[in-house]
Amino acid sequence: MMIPSVTLAALKDKISAFSVKGILLPVFGILVFILLWQVGASRVHTSLGEFPGPVVVYEQWNSLVAEHQRERVKEENFYVRQEERNAERQAKDPSYVATLRDYTGKPTFFDQIFTSLYTVLAGFGLASLIAIPLGILIGLNRSVYSALNPVIQVFKPVSPLAWLPLVTMVVSASYVSDDPMFSKSFLTSMFTVTLCCMWPTLINTAVGVAAVEKDLLNVSKVLRLGWMTHVMKIVIPSAIPLMFTGLRLSLGIAWMVLIAAEMLAQNPGLGKFVWDEFQNGSSNSLGRIMVAVLMIGFIGYLLDRVMLTIQRFASWDKTQVLR
Repeated sequence: MMIPSVTLAALKDKISAFSVKGILLPVFGILVFILLWQVGASRVHTSLGEFPGPVVVYEQWNSLVAEHQRERVKEENFYVRQEERNAERQAKDPSYVATLRDYTGKPTFFDQIFTSLYTVLAGFGLASLIAIPLGILIGLNRSVYSALNPVIQVFKPVSPLAWLPLVTMVVSASYVSDDPMFSKSFLTSMFTVTLCCMWPTLINTAVGVAAVEKDLLNVSKVLRLGWMTHVMKIVIPSAIPLMFTGLRLSLGIAWMVLIAAEMLAQNPGLGKFVWDEFQNGSSNSLGRIMVAVLMIGFIGYLLDRVMLTIQRFASWDKTQVLR
């Protein structure tokens, strides 16, 4: 079967356009950024030396990777030695009950990344569970909106630096347990993230629900849909674009708030890593901080892309342009 030459030409044009827009332009932008970064870094001198350029940051990245690998080897050796000691004790005394101890080595850079990701997703998830149902309720009922809008507008602009001391004291006072399921530092960071990031999702969900087309509302009335069916079949699908806009904004805010909270409260995570390196003041500190800054930005970008992908699957309008 012969493929028409016009079709082949159109396909080639599409591939060429995709290559330029999807690959060449982003690569060009990154190269220009790296060049400007290198030129600018060489002109900035601090008390710890020259501002780190791309080469120095790459070297510090390799150093952090090597430290993580060495720490994992130490952890593995620790558990091997522990098993050997317990086996020897049990061989001498069969009634001996072995005590298993956890490895308490210093968390590495990648351990801090995992801690921050776990915390931000927990805080964002809790915020979404609160904001989405409440936003739907506010959007459907003008009286509820009038009652809650002043409260939302008062708490929406509050800084995480103001919330953090209050959350810390509340968690310390109320979460008292001899065998806690979660650490207090985790709960403090998680609740601070929740309180600061829930508002964009709440507001955008309410706006999306209130903006449902009248034709769809009339269809729901004609079909005599129940309240829950009306919400699930009419309201939520129509509000999804604005709802996900709020979710993406909330996730970005959650990530920024978490880093600030970890730095201020010295809770485990990337924020604490940055602060510790700043306090350390070694010749490698600036390079390591820059690695953390780039990693924070890269993770934020990935989280936004993941949310965008979820939106593509959840949205009923597959022709909508999402960026």
